[in-house]
Amino acid sequence: MALLGGVAGVVLTAVVMTVLWWPRTEVTYRSTAPSAVLYQDGVPHSLALVHSHTLSGRHSYRMVIGRESVGTYGHWVDVDTALGKDGIESTTWTQDGVRVRFPTGHEVFVPARFFLYGR
Repeated sequence: MALLGGVAGVVLTAVVMTVLWWPRTEVTYRSTAPSAVLYQDGVPHSLALVHSHTLSGRHSYRMVIGRESVGTYGHWVDVDTALGKDGIESTTWTQDGVRVRFPTGHEVFVPARFFLYGR
């Protein structure tokens, strides 16, 4: 009987930890390349800032750049939480890539070769 209680305790602990650490995500910013910027792979590209958080309080931010409507698939760039929490101020799409500006004044440039052809 004690063994059954121990197993139940381990299972219950695992369930509680899973619920507390299970990530929930939301897209907090989205930008699509203008139609004037056509890349070699011939499809529209988008950028999304994705905020992941858990019930336990862990937060992370990631930019996802890829084909059409993105959010989970594409080229991922981790963003420091201090930058991500304030969102993105602007994006500038060029043939060479996309430049992202944060309200803090920080900028990140992602060359097009990293997000073309479904990467």
